[in-house]
Parts: sequence; structure tokens; C-alpha cells
Amino acid sequence: MSELKNEKSPEERLALEVEEDFLHRRDERKALERGWQLNMNFVCGNQYCDLDAAGEMFEEDKRYFWQNRRVFNHIAPAMDVRLSKLSRIRPSLVVRAASEEESDRFSASLASALLAAAQEDLDLDGVISSATLWSEICGTAFYKIMWNAEGGRAVGVSESGKKLREGNVSVAAVSPFEIYPLSLAVEEIADQPSIIHAKALSVEDIYALYGVKLEGRDVDEFSLAPFSRQGGGLGTKTAAVKHGFEIVIERYERPTPERVNGRLTVVAGGKLLYDGELPYKNGNDGDREYPFIKQTSIPLAGSFFGASVVERLIPLQRAYNAVKNRKHEFMNRLAMGVAAVEDGSVDVDELAEEGLEPGKIIVYRQGSTPPKMLDCGGVPEEFGKEEENLLAEFMQIAGASDLKEGYSGFSGVTSATGLQLLIEQDDQRLSVTYSSVKRAVKQIGRHILRLYRQFATDLRLLRYAGKNNVLSLYYFKGSDISSDDVVLEADSEVNTTPAQKRNTIYEILDKGLFTDESGKLSVSAKNRLLELLGYASLAGERDLGELNRARAGEENLKMRTGSVEVKDYDDHVTHITEHTAFLLSEELGSAAEKRISAHVARHKRMIYAGQENNKNDKNETPEVK
Repeated sequence: MSELKNEKSPEERLALEVEEDFLHRRDERKALERGWQLNMNFVCGNQYCDLDAAGEMFEEDKRYFWQNRRVFNHIAPAMDVRLSKLSRIRPSLVVRAASEEESDRFSASLASALLAAAQEDLDLDGVISSATLWSEICGTAFYKIMWNAEGGRAVGVSESGKKLREGNVSVAAVSPFEIYPLSLAVEEIADQPSIIHAKALSVEDIYALYGVKLEGRDVDEFSLAPFSRQGGGLGTKTAAVKHGFEIVIERYERPTPERVNGRLTVVAGGKLLYDGELPYKNGNDGDREYPFIKQTSIPLAGSFFGASVVERLIPLQRAYNAVKNRKHEFMNRLAMGVAAVEDGSVDVDELAEEGLEPGKIIVYRQGSTPPKMLDCGGVPEEFGKEEENLLAEFMQIAGASDLKEGYSGFSGVTSATGLQLLIEQDDQRLSVTYSSVKRAVKQIGRHILRLYRQFATDLRLLRYAGKNNVLSLYYFKGSDISSDDVVLEADSEVNTTPAQKRNTIYEILDKGLFTDESGKLSVSAKNRLLELLGYASLAGERDLGELNRARAGEENLKMRTGSVEVKDYDDHVTHITEHTAFLLSEELGSAAEKRISAHVARHKRMIYAGQENNKNDKNETPEVK
């Protein structure tokens, strides 16, 4: 092998080394992959399969031909309940300003608007749902955040007629089958010396991306191995073979003293497609890091991949299927009966074929004992008790009771407060998964802003429906994003239903926390309440106070370098407050301070002039007799 390597070019040797590295990692975690495939089979209802001593999947055979082999799938509905609860976790991403300075506040506002627009444009809710499905079944899922040069708004047309686009961020959910870490014992992505992302792509897509033509072959989608018709494939519902594909291997290596920007090597079909530094400055302080974010269902100490609840439910599902099938077999014996016949007294083949239908005439040999039905008794009550116990265990382990009938955890509790406490305790089992989703969403937000900062070098236009559905336009460059301190709005808890949220809003409203000093509800507060209650379409009244504050903020930035005219229609009190806060919070030069102070003085003079005009109008009004 070493002689062959020496005969090859440096590019071919590198491609061969990456492929060998991938094959080693694939063999190392083979048992994990088979476990994930077993989980997928049980969720989709193929529950009479198992793993042999070699770690390969096989179909279990019947012990007797008459045995029932029906599936009573309780894992799938348990997953449905868990996923429905986790789907409530769709927190809004906002960015915290680095300081109280107006420039930092504007940067934070711009970054928050970018994240809000990205959530809609990238269908981030759908991506999170897809990744959560993978993590719930396999224990782990990944997000890959990249810059797509072919995305975004069209800005022109090339000479060949192809549309030129400004580029945009791309967020994709990646299954654990495609991620191969160097060490299975290192928990965090950032601590891995290298990570391989391997996926099956058609040769046409590979040519479009890299300009290299490959022959293609049959590839097993899950094991990412060449498919063999003699021994390949799983023989289960999860097997999927793609034709005319190749395995694209992307090996990411973290920065080292020798390679301060890390390394990315892409190989497919034995050919080197790309070799260079890590493409994205997605770390702190502009460092280059992996473009992956990990989400786990149940984290495991000392393991890169997490565990799934399905793994814990599989033994219960096997036991439940066995109890249910044996119970049905017992009931079949009671319904059909078991006949005892003396040897040679009747035609046994005819009796076995036709059974004992009503009105059947049984002819038996003279002098022999006639056939008789054996007494099978009744169905033992232990079957029913074991069935109930297994169902209760299902709900407890899955953390998805959903107040099901017969669940012992809610027996004897009748008050609404007691039921609510039990529901909250039951939902606490999802808190670990909930925290993992929130942490992943925050990291996605940071990566999105850092990619915009890196690649949005030209002036871009952002249309954003802000507060009160007012359309805001931002012209920005990546350099305008100075903060990526992403936080989550506290409006999404896993155990809070929409009805509970509305009740909480009504209670806060009754206590007067939304009213101003005069006890009135401002337009801004009214519109925000309608939005939280789900009636944003009714929030049509324009908030003049918010519009004036936004205009005053724009004037503050302009007055750093030039003067701004005071308008007659300005809310002078609001403008004075915003300009004064800007003077107190910003470090400005003397010239800018003088401009802003003079601007504030003009607002005050217009207030005084308006008051004098009102007095004169009152004095000139004739007395009505």
C-alpha cells in the first residue's frame, strides 16, 4: 500500500488518506449506526428485528407457525406527544446591545431584524422540527450553517444570462448518519480535532458544485457504503439505495499553530475536489470554527452522540407485543376450542382443515371415544394487569403522559391546581431536551450574524416588519453588525399552553402593569397585547410615540456629522427625551454636542411658542353670551 501511495500524486495521496480516515471512522461507530436504524424500525412499526452478535440487523422468525406476530406500536404515539410538546419551543431571537450608546443600540436593532427576517426566509421553524425529529429518534441531530452564494435577492444578470445574487445564509438539518467525529468520547464539537461530514450526492450535483465528472455507483443512504446485492442492505424498512451517486467526504480540521485558519478537504470517488482553509469566520473574535451545531435528546457523559428515549422504550415495546399476542392466542383457543381425539377414530386431516363449524356432523370409528373439547378456562387476569403496567411505564419513561386514561400518576387528583402541578412535573422530563434545543437555536443565531458580517460586504437592503407591523427598511453592510450577543425572548416555555399564556396576559393587564402614569393603555402596549393574544391583524392603530422615537434615533446618528432640521409635526417632548438620553449615554465630540444641544433648544423654543399661541388664541376668543 505504501508503494502505491508513493506512485500517486500529492492530490491523489491526500484523497486516499481522507477516504481511509473516513472508512476507519465508519467502522468504529458501526454499532451506533445499527442502533439508530433499530430505533427507526421500531418507530415506523417494523418491530420484529434485532441485532446479532456481529452487530448486523436481522428479522426474527416465528418459533411456531401458529404464533401471532402483530405489532401494537406505542412508541410512535409517544414520539408524537414528545414532538408536539417540543414544537412549542420556537423562541424569538433578539440581540442585546453591547452598550447604551446609540450606535450599539442601532447595531443590536439591525441584528435582531436580520434574525427575524432569517427565521422567516430560511424556514427556521421547519429546520428545527426536522432536526428535533432526528434527535428524538437517534439521540442526536446537527445543524449546518453555511453561506449560499446562489441565495438572496437577484442583483443583476451575467453575460451568459445567469442571475447574479447577493448571497444569503443557509441552515440545514443534518442527520447523525452523516457526521463522523475523530473521537467518539469527546462530547463537544469544538473540542474535536476534526469532523467528517459525508453524504451521498448524485454525480450531476457533484459536477455542478466542483466541476469534476465521476462515474457514480449504488450507495446505501444510511451506512454510506457501496451497496452489494449479495450481502448489502439491511432488509428492513430503513434501507435506502441510491443509484448513480457518490460519497462526498468533507473533512474539517480545527485551527492549529501550523494551520491557524484550520483546513477543509473535500474528496469524492477517489478524487480531490477541494483543499483549503476553513471557509467561515463563525467563532468568537472572528475565529474560524466548524459550521456545525449539535442538538441532543439525552446527553451522555463521555460520549459525542446522545441517547434516545426510543432505546429505553424498545424493551417495553417487545414485552407489550408479546403480552398482547399471547393474550390474543389465549382468546383464540377459547373461541375456536381445542379438540382431543383418539388416534384413528376420525379423519384428523379433515378436522384440521374444516374445523368445528356449527352443525358439523362428526363421524368417528365405532367403539372408539368420540372427540371432545378441552376446558381451557378463562383468560388469566395477569395479562390485563401486565398490559396496564407496561402502558404506564411507556408514559413515564417517554415523558409523554398527556393525561392519558389509566395513567396512575394522575389517579386521585381532582383539583385544577393539583392537575397543573402534576402536568408541570411530568413535563420536567423534557427540560433537558428543551435546554438543548434552546442552546442550539442561540448558536444558530450567532452563526447567522457572523456570516453576514463576513460576506455581506456590499450595501444590502433589508425589509423588515417591526413593531406594530410597521415596515422598516435597513441599508446595511456586514461591518454594521457589531454585536452577536443573541438572547431568547421569554415567551416560549415547554409546559405553557396558549390558553395559559392568555390567562397570564389578562392577569397582568388587570394589575395595571401595562398602563402608563395616567392609567391609560398606550397604543404601543395595546398593539403588543393584541399580537401576543394572536390578533395581530386587529392592531391597525399607528403608534405615533414609537414612530417619533425611531425618528429621533435616526436624527441622533445624523447629528454626529451634521445638523438636522426640527419639524413642526415632531413630538417635541419625545424628541427632547431621546436626544438628551443620547447626549448622556454617548461619548461625543464637542462639535456634535453643540449641534445636538442646539437642536434640543430649538425643540424647547417650539414648545414655548406653541404654548404662547394657545394663550393668545384663548385671549382673542370672544366671550359667548
